[in-house]
Amino acid sequence: MNCPFCEHGETKVVDSRVAGAGTIRRRRECLLCSQRFTTFERMEVTPLYVVKRNGARQPFDRSKLLGGLARACVKRPVSIEQIDRAAVAIEAGLRNGVGDEVEASRIGEEALKVLRDLDRVAYVRFASVYRDFQDVDEFKRELARLEPRKRAPRPVAKRTRVR
Repeated sequence: MNCPFCEHGETKVVDSRVAGAGTIRRRRECLLCSQRFTTFERMEVTPLYVVKRNGARQPFDRSKLLGGLARACVKRPVSIEQIDRAAVAIEAGLRNGVGDEVEASRIGEEALKVLRDLDRVAYVRFASVYRDFQDVDEFKRELARLEPRKRAPRPVAKRTRVR
């Protein structure tokens, strides 16, 4: 940071405070002229782009994700807060990737993972639209995947009485 008074390139931070959502206020002092000045720092968020199936790119829109999750959870015991937390978690996972682009299919798969744990009926609803189910057999296959594998019953050991 260059001093605005003498243009010297070395300053020290005297005080730092949070100045609002995502903003830090820093009080600085020039090491050459001893003048003090204030700077504000904000985090720069790089845009995330969604690559559609047809190759088109568009900016990620969390409201679209929220809308899809909310439609899947209609008349289910899932609160708006849970849906919002799910959308935030999905977006955070997408932003933690290497690039600034994400395939639309990855967003759908991440949504399915979250819904599977949140509400199984909402999961099947979302999957039916996302995977474009055409008949009842596709629903049955998805339900079979959703159900935990049933284990064969273990044989019960016979007890012998000691007299």
